[in-house]
Amino acid sequence: MPETRSLRELLHTWHQAVAGTTLPQPPAYDGPDVALTGLVEHTGAVRPGACFVARVRTGSDGHPYIPQALAGGASLILGQHPAGALGFTLPPTVPYLQVADTALASAWLAAAWEGFPGRELVMIGVTGTDGKTTTANLLHAVLHAAGYKVGLVSTLRAIIGGQAEPLALHVTTPEAPVVQRYLRRMVEAGLTHCILETTSHSLAQHRVAAIDFDVAVVTNITHEHLDYHGDYAGYLAAKMRLFQALNAGEWPQPSPNADKRQVVKTAVLNRDDGSYEALAGLPAARRLTYSLRQPADVWADGLAFAADATRFALHLGTDQAAPVVSPLVGDFNVYNMLAAAGAALALGVDVATVAAGLAQVQSLTGRMQRIDAGQPFMVVVDFAHTPNALAKAIEAARRMTPGRVITVFGSAGKRDVAKRYLMAEAAAQAADLTILTAEDPRTESLDEILAMMAEGCVRQGGVEGESFWRVPDRGRAIYQACELARPGDLVLVCGKGHEQSMCFGTIEYPWDDVQATTAALQALLAGQPMPDLGLPTFRHAS
Repeated sequence: MPETRSLRELLHTWHQAVAGTTLPQPPAYDGPDVALTGLVEHTGAVRPGACFVARVRTGSDGHPYIPQALAGGASLILGQHPAGALGFTLPPTVPYLQVADTALASAWLAAAWEGFPGRELVMIGVTGTDGKTTTANLLHAVLHAAGYKVGLVSTLRAIIGGQAEPLALHVTTPEAPVVQRYLRRMVEAGLTHCILETTSHSLAQHRVAAIDFDVAVVTNITHEHLDYHGDYAGYLAAKMRLFQALNAGEWPQPSPNADKRQVVKTAVLNRDDGSYEALAGLPAARRLTYSLRQPADVWADGLAFAADATRFALHLGTDQAAPVVSPLVGDFNVYNMLAAAGAALALGVDVATVAAGLAQVQSLTGRMQRIDAGQPFMVVVDFAHTPNALAKAIEAARRMTPGRVITVFGSAGKRDVAKRYLMAEAAAQAADLTILTAEDPRTESLDEILAMMAEGCVRQGGVEGESFWRVPDRGRAIYQACELARPGDLVLVCGKGHEQSMCFGTIEYPWDDVQATTAALQALLAGQPMPDLGLPTFRHAS
């Protein structure tokens, strides 16, 4: 039987946590008490006793699905539309709790369900367009080297008590009940610190609400997710919520975590990024900055880039310095290391320990990951899926090879359309050869997506059939790039990185860029054609 909580118990726990503060308060409720088995927002997950959360999102509304939730045994409906405006009659045995924002209320109820574990952990949030996952994993290594008992929830994985767990497909920051459960498990495992990767969607949709953040870190804020946020201002506003959470107000009860009671709430900002002025304008108990180009609290000099390592001197403040040798390449990874160092400085970690922790991160799945099957050229797989990240990945590739850079990438369907042109333009400007291919076209026409990207290449002087090609099947695209490569060249496969599926229509097909690239190389070296890896584009190709 699932663990249960009563509605009144949850509302009382929420009230106790925020009484007398400006933090969100629980809604008034004078109906019958209800024993709940969980908070769910998809009708397929409804079980007897569930609270169905009628979420309202951009382009979707959960309220019309309430009858299905009731048929599945929901014991409580959390909605934000008036009951009289639903268009159907609710049964008198199932209470309808109306709130101003179902996403926000469900996040606070989820936190109450787990006993507000974010109050028992030193919470470090990492946000930004690119580099979040790398920065979060670097910081995890640094804090582990410093002796902290630290957990991690990132795009790649969740780490709790030394055990790593993969997240669901296409998940960055999970929904609030899942986040809160991860935090409770960390507390139960005896951890004291947590690093939580926080996306713009998670901030806008309140998935990380009801968490008492202590340190907020930004990598950079560039062009991404404008299909959801509307424009850059909306995207920036979503990111700013993490830093606003540092000043959300005092919680009535002191944290049982001594480290948390001592930490000074700190914003860690990228002095070289366009987001700096806006974020620096927010109130903060303390700000720490990092930079490669101007005065900052954390900086690096003596940078030396090679194909297999990056070397520099790391400076924390004016009197701490240590050499860093990292296998992570590119100046964008130096920025990621500086961001992690800034967060570590906020927690009092010394520079030697920071340098040692950074050096421990040898590689991350799908992040500038080298693939070697014995071929006479380099092949790298990277998650770069934004214009900025792609440009930076190509720049890093230039430093890794004396030859040509051949890029392979796509642009997702049902996402920011402008990005398709921008990514293609970035590749046409910076790479020698480009192959445009599929990347989660979803329900959009892949041919139309590729046509838009081809137009972006042409805008920058690209010539189809000479400097760029359209190859719909991703496996064949990778194979063709390797066919084009000469000794000393570098093939850069971008866009999927660590992800384990590709979406065509509404079906998720198993897919792994690292495995696909390895298969392409093995086939090429054996004089064989690219094998069928299961995508519909392979079978439908002429």
